[in-house]
Amino acid sequence: MSAVWAAAVGLATGILSGCGVGGGSLLMLYLTLFAGVAQYTAAGINLLYFLACAPAALWAHYKNGLIERRAALWCIAAGVPAAIAASLLAAHLDTGLLRRAFGVFLLVIGAKELFTKRKQVGTDGK
Repeated sequence: MSAVWAAAVGLATGILSGCGVGGGSLLMLYLTLFAGVAQYTAAGINLLYFLACAPAALWAHYKNGLIERRAALWCIAAGVPAAIAASLLAAHLDTGLLRRAFGVFLLVIGAKELFTKRKQVGTDGK
């Protein structure tokens, strides 16, 4: 993988992450499908990537009043132990199974995004 191409992908997924699109998921797809990185290794790279990108996005959302503190605390309290347990479990699962599960997850989320109507906020003049 050329360093220039990898930097371009990192830049693009960083911009998408800042916009809330899910750049980390796109980075995972790039790493596994195009760069030939193993699923478990790609997940580790994605976590390091997230640690570098998340503070900027978090600060922007906090500054714009888009973080509900009470909900964030509950998510953190549940998410940290769940992430630890899931990472320990993933270390013992077949990589092919992880790849297929991630693919199904992306298909479900993609279908939901395509077929779910959302209420447009702020477009009715109120």
